[in-house]
Order: sequence, then C-alpha cells, then structure tokens
Amino acid sequence: MATQSTEAPMPSMADMPVMMPDAMSMPDRALSLASDISGMLASGKAAAVAEDYTPPDHSARNILQRALTLLGTPYRWGGNTPDKGFDCSGLVSYVFRNAMGIDLPRVSREQANSGQLVASKTELAEGDLVFFGRKGRIDHVGIYVGEGRFVHAPSTGKDVMVSSLEKGYWSGKYMQARRLAGS
Repeated sequence: MATQSTEAPMPSMADMPVMMPDAMSMPDRALSLASDISGMLASGKAAAVAEDYTPPDHSARNILQRALTLLGTPYRWGGNTPDKGFDCSGLVSYVFRNAMGIDLPRVSREQANSGQLVASKTELAEGDLVFFGRKGRIDHVGIYVGEGRFVHAPSTGKDVMVSSLEKGYWSGKYMQARRLAGS
C-alpha cells in the first residue's frame, strides 16, 4: 500500500546557494562543486527532453569542465592565469583559449563584440558568455553553466565562483549574452 509523503519538496538547485567548506583544498572544492553542477544540469535536462532539448555538444562540455576546475581561484585585477589569479575577462579568455583554442579580446566590453548575440535569456546555452554592466556600459563577463547560473571571477576578496543570473546582485546588472562559433 502506497503512503503519501509529508516531506516538503526539495528546492531546485538554482535556488540553493553554492557553498564550499573552507577546510577543503581548492581541487577538492572544485571537484565537489563540479559534481553538484553536473547534477544540477542533469536534473534540469530530464524535463527539457520533452521540449526537444539538445544536450550541449563536446565543445560546451570542454568549456564548462575547464571553467569549473578553476573554482576557488582568487580574484586578481588584471589576472589571467590560475597561478596569479583572474579578473572576469582574464578568466573567460583563459578558459576559451585553453579549452577551445579561441583567442578573445582582453577586456569584457571588447569580448562583448565577439560571436553572435543571443536574443534573450531564455535562449542561453551552456558555454555562452554573459555580460553585465551599469548605465549601458559592460564591465563584467562570465560563462553560462545552465539553470540560470554562471561561473565568473567577481571582485577583489572573492574567488572564482558560480552565481545566479535570476536572483541577487547580478540579476539587475545583466545586459547581453554572446555565443562563440565552436562553443
């Protein structure tokens, strides 16, 4: 005989903050979060299959794998290597150069002219570049990972992390997205 569950439904992964224990090493934190992100992406895709969802190609997986291995790398203005740290555009340039062999301009507002414009947030795909700014001027970039989240190097005192496009600080700063050929 079946019984009804009285448990509250689990919130979606997009609603849950991404937290890493301080005691974990950077590679362990990156692997743990990458596993969580993989689960998040997989759970969201089951329902999308009915809507003719096409999983990301090998290129997008390479981009996301490379980006997620850098989680926890310190922010450093002008930084563009894991050893020295990253700023937002340095992270994006490093990931695309090393995962795909694609050279991007150094600063975010110039990167915003690369590739094809993605018409709306609803059309975002894994591996797309997402751009943010104020007063009509782009000043930040990240890489879309799916389910309304992106990986980026946010600011001084913070590490490379995954944040939400839908809630919090970044939701009000979103300006556009671009899709690069081969990604």
